Amino acid sequence: MDYRLATAGDLAGVLALQSKYHVTTIREADKKDGFVTTLFSAELLSELIDREQGLFLAVEGSVVLGYAMAASWQYWSRWPLFQQMMADLPNIRVRGESLTLENSYQYGPICIDGTWRGKGVLESLFERARAGMAGRYRHLVTFINQINPRSYAAHVGKLGLEVVKTFTFNGNNYHELVYDTTRPVDRARVASLTVAFPTNEVGVAEEGGLRAAPC
Repeated sequence: MDYRLATAGDLAGVLALQSKYHVTTIREADKKDGFVTTLFSAELLSELIDREQGLFLAVEGSVVLGYAMAASWQYWSRWPLFQQMMADLPNIRVRGESLTLENSYQYGPICIDGTWRGKGVLESLFERARAGMAGRYRHLVTFINQINPRSYAAHVGKLGLEVVKTFTFNGNNYHELVYDTTRPVDRARVASLTVAFPTNEVGVAEEGGLRAAPC
């Protein structure tokens, strides 16, 4: 498995994986493990690739088997949920400093093909994305719906993201999480916890309108 930045040539593969797990096309039996609720257009993905350098892939040969999105707050500002998060950033202090639009970015959604769940792809893809963004931002910020315990277990229990607050948007309750981008994923810790958590954890998921993704 190769983990790398996406290029324009990967668009078709990303769109295909995204479509496979969209709520309107996913198999009913797979919905319990997460699904995409908003389709990112080719234009939005191209912007993520060209302007943000924020689309990270897990690929086997030429086949896209996973992707993780990471981008500046400017990119996400077109969605109301992120507008609320952006306005609240100064109220969150991490390691002695307040979060800002300049020192933090938003991670997710992440989507991984179901045949690769529980095989370490989440950890490797997260680590590739972290390393790719670390030179620009100190703090990763993301959120998880409180009714998604699998994602919570995977990102907090395994990867070590830190919950800094909870918030409500559009009638849904969320955990807001941060991660220090200067800190690589602790592979030994992840390995030691493999038995403690299910092998089909659901990735960062948004039940209220933007995203949900299997991993």
